[in-house]
Amino acid sequence: MAEPVPAPLRPTARFLLGAIVTSGNRFVLATRYVSRTLRLLRDAASRLEVIQVPPLELSELSEAVHERNGGIDTAETARAVHALTDGHAGHAHALLAMMSELARQGGSDPVSALAAAFEPGAALAARIGWCYELRLHRARGYGALKGILGILAEEEPLTLTEIAQRLQRTPGSTKDYLSWLEDVDLVNVQQKRYTFADPLLRLWVRLHCRPAPPTEDEIASEVHQYALARLPHVQPALALAGGGLSEDERKSWGIIEID
Repeated sequence: MAEPVPAPLRPTARFLLGAIVTSGNRFVLATRYVSRTLRLLRDAASRLEVIQVPPLELSELSEAVHERNGGIDTAETARAVHALTDGHAGHAHALLAMMSELARQGGSDPVSALAAAFEPGAALAARIGWCYELRLHRARGYGALKGILGILAEEEPLTLTEIAQRLQRTPGSTKDYLSWLEDVDLVNVQQKRYTFADPLLRLWVRLHCRPAPPTEDEIASEVHQYALARLPHVQPALALAGGGLSEDERKSWGIIEID
């Protein structure tokens, strides 16, 4: 007797949603895929309440920094962490944890902590890498999608035509690839120009999507440029100034100067 052919998995989410909507019970569901969920709920929106969790407000992050620093006024630190992480709760938590770890070794600031957090094997780098692979595996066209993210890591924003030319694919197929990246919230599009949805993911791709692990100098250089873009008016207290050390001594301590 032949075994029954399993039903396709693609409509499973819609079957589940239909059962939830018609049920007399109440449910609270959470997902990391915002775009997919909003599209799935389009036809059942009247029966459900959708609550999107926004990035951390500066005031919320200030409270977390205040608690970690024993009540010391840390407004500048909070502003820097907020700018570097784009208010992403998980990234901010990991960066603050790295700052606390470095502080026990004699001192820390958000920029040097970010450099340490992007070293191979560091918690934040591992977390972002895991998210990168997870979302790509939930999409289609794995190899082509990695190629597009590599292109955007080198330069953004880019139009569909610019990406297609660099990818050496037709605009039609490139549009499909970009829609799949949007579907798993890896890229955003505004005014027909595409960018990374997460700026720290772009930094991670620049550093870790290469044949060899990044060196300390490469991490320092990339974080330096990232911090300059995010903190154009960085305060002296947040910059890793040498403070009388020679150039060789600054390099030995892994110090990054923000000009």
